[in-house]
Amino acid sequence: MPLFTSRKQEKKVKVTFGNGLLFVEKPDGKQLAFPLEWFPKLLQATDEEREDWVQTDKGIHFNQLDLDVLI
Repeated sequence: MPLFTSRKQEKKVKVTFGNGLLFVEKPDGKQLAFPLEWFPKLLQATDEEREDWVQTDKGIHFNQLDLDVLI
């Protein structure tokens, strides 16, 4: 009897920062841009804090900042 697992493949997004913006590139190549002014914690964050994130079902969670960005 075959065994099945129904795990979803993790679709990793790419997160970068520049010119006062948060850029999120989706796996399909589409890129979203958000002004950092919308996220004061990210605006004031260190590079280390900005790099500590995980993808969630609804977006991105910045661990050290306890901040969610919905995409």
